[in-house]
Amino acid sequence: MKPRSALLSSKICTVAAFAILFLHAPPPTLAADQAGRSLAAQYPGDRGISRDARVLFAEDFESGTLDDIAKRWGEMSNKDGKPMALVEDGPPGTQGKRALRVTAELANNTGGHLYTRLSREVDKAYARFYVKFPAPHSYIHHFVTLGGYHPSTRWPQGGAGERPKGDDRITVGIEPTGDHGRFEPPGIWNFYVYWHEMKRSADGRYWGNSLKPIKPAIVPRDRWQCVEIMIKLNSTPTEPDGELALWLDGAPVAHFSRGARRGPWTGMGFALDDASEPFEGFRWRTSPDLKLNFFWLLHYVTVNAARQNRVETPEPTNTVLFDHIVVATDYIGPIAP
Repeated sequence: MKPRSALLSSKICTVAAFAILFLHAPPPTLAADQAGRSLAAQYPGDRGISRDARVLFAEDFESGTLDDIAKRWGEMSNKDGKPMALVEDGPPGTQGKRALRVTAELANNTGGHLYTRLSREVDKAYARFYVKFPAPHSYIHHFVTLGGYHPSTRWPQGGAGERPKGDDRITVGIEPTGDHGRFEPPGIWNFYVYWHEMKRSADGRYWGNSLKPIKPAIVPRDRWQCVEIMIKLNSTPTEPDGELALWLDGAPVAHFSRGARRGPWTGMGFALDDASEPFEGFRWRTSPDLKLNFFWLLHYVTVNAARQNRVETPEPTNTVLFDHIVVATDYIGPIAP
């Protein structure tokens, strides 16, 4: 028979091994999402996907003029009709012929946007879009956003520098960032998030917290990339079981949830970090009345974005292409061939 100390040591090793296995197991939500058949896989080329009951909004820019598209979305910013154009392009696997080009000319405008309210309010939503950044490109100020306002509004709201109250709004932008010039433009993917438990910035204001994957996810130039995000709101006002996730070209890149390991959390945000402390989890809202209800396709470029990345002379013209946008209640995935 083993001595008691040896048995205790054996038990401790077993528990430690189980803990290591648990911490490095695939994130349960992401694994479950990809274990089944993706929504896009059921609609090759995305044809007919908009008719699926799980789809809250879809746009492939294949029909109508820009005015028609503006009516479908509900709200458009297209100064003097110049930033936006429909062009012949599209990602691999598409059966379409058109994409939306949005150009920011720093001497004349900051780009443009399309904003829509979802067909219904939900507690969990996935948003997938394809994007291409033709070179050259400067750094971006803000980009594509999914979130909720209570009450729902027909256009995007302000609130920069202010912390939400918990029952009024949540905004999650998936954005390229240069991380103060460490990465070439457009930069790396990160989330830029406003919610009522965000951290305060050094200047005393509440600027969006930047949430990053463990490894920098470089934004490619001159090729289409499939970007998909997921937001799951907390189930009750007191339960920090909200989640946030990112896939790039169908591969899981980041999963922010209670217990995920994170680095230091400051007013600048935090990055996932296997060697650090567990994340407390998202208590996105204090009221069940606040739900996810809007999608905002935004290309917003300013001189200030370049200066924050130590660029004195930014590119005067910055273009981005969008296509095959789907917002749904289930995992969507890349276009099926």
